[in-house]
Amino acid sequence: MTTFRQRILMLLLAGLVASAASCAKTETRRQLTERERDSTLGKSAIPGGAAVTRALEVSDSAAVRAQSMDRATSGQ
Repeated sequence: MTTFRQRILMLLLAGLVASAASCAKTETRRQLTERERDSTLGKSAIPGGAAVTRALEVSDSAAVRAQSMDRATSGQ
């Protein structure tokens, strides 16, 4: 093979590799829910992180209380 043919072959090979790499599946990132974001903030060392955790606990407590009141009024 001549060097011209080798260069052409290398360019074609490089083109094939580049096109194959661009066709690779990209992993899509799942969006976090507001609850997950808040939980992550609460676990971090940023100022106010503990308050976020406490607010989530209070919210959970209120939700459980509301659910039990709903069950009591509906007779379940």
